[in-house]
Amino acid sequence: MINISEIAGNLKSVSKCLSLNKKELHLALDSLIHHVLFPVCQNDQSREKSLYFFYSVMIENITTLMDKDLAHQVVDRFVTGLPQLQKRLYADAEVFNQSDPAANSIEEIIIAYPGFFALTVHRISHEFHKSGVPIIPRLFSEYAHSLVGVDINPGAKIGHSFYIDHGTGIVIGETTIIGDNVKIYQGVTLGALFVTKELSNKKRHPTIEDNVVIYAGATILGGETVIGHDSTIGGNVWLTKSVVPYSQVVQNVQIRIRRSPELDDAIEYFI
Repeated sequence: MINISEIAGNLKSVSKCLSLNKKELHLALDSLIHHVLFPVCQNDQSREKSLYFFYSVMIENITTLMDKDLAHQVVDRFVTGLPQLQKRLYADAEVFNQSDPAANSIEEIIIAYPGFFALTVHRISHEFHKSGVPIIPRLFSEYAHSLVGVDINPGAKIGHSFYIDHGTGIVIGETTIIGDNVKIYQGVTLGALFVTKELSNKKRHPTIEDNVVIYAGATILGGETVIGHDSTIGGNVWLTKSVVPYSQVVQNVQIRIRRSPELDDAIEYFI
C-alpha cells in the first residue's frame, strides 16, 4: 500500500500562495452581471444585496494583492461608474440585436448570446486592468473564456458598438486596439507575430480602425499591423501587414469544373 503522507510531503510548491478565493470571485462576477447590471431573470429588489456582495468580495480579494487604501479607491471608483458601464453595455446589446437577424429581443441577447457575455466580462475586467489590479482581471477573462470559448485579454482596448457574431474560437491579444463599430466573426485571431517574454512591454497585437468587418477564421498578426477604417477582411485571410482604409481583402479561391471524374485528381479526406 502506498504512503500518501510521504508522497504529499515530497510535493513541493515553487509558487507563492495567494489568498484569493477564486470560486467566490466567479460568483461575485456572475452576481454583478445577472443580478445587478442585467437582472432579466431576477427580481430588481435583489440588486442592492447583490451589489454589496460583489463590493465585499472585490475588496477582500484585491486587498490581498495591493495596498488596502488603493484597493478601496479602485473598487469605489468602479462601483461608482456602474451606471455609465450599464448604459454602454445596453448600447452594445442593441448593436447585437440590430446586427443579427436571428435575434428577437435585447433580453435574448443578454441571457443567451456568448459574444455579448464575453464582451460584458471584458468591459468589467478591462476597468480593473486599467486600475492596475493584478491577476483578477485575467481570472475574470479566463472565466468567460472557459464558458463561451471567446478569449479576450483584459488589456485589449475595445471601442463602442463592438459586435461578435457566434464567437467560438475568437482570440484578442493584450495590446490589441479596436475602434468603434467593428464586427468580427467566429475563429478570428488578433494576435502577435512573435511570442517572446522580451516583447511583454511592447505593442504586439494589431490595431483595427472604425467600421471594420472581419469574417470567420481570419488571422491578423503584429503590433505594427493596422487595418484601415471601413475595410472588410474576408474569411480565412492571413494578414501580417497593414491595409489602407476602404480595403477589401479576400483569399484567392481556385475553382475547377470537373469534365470527367476519371481524369480528375483524386481527393482524399481523412477525418
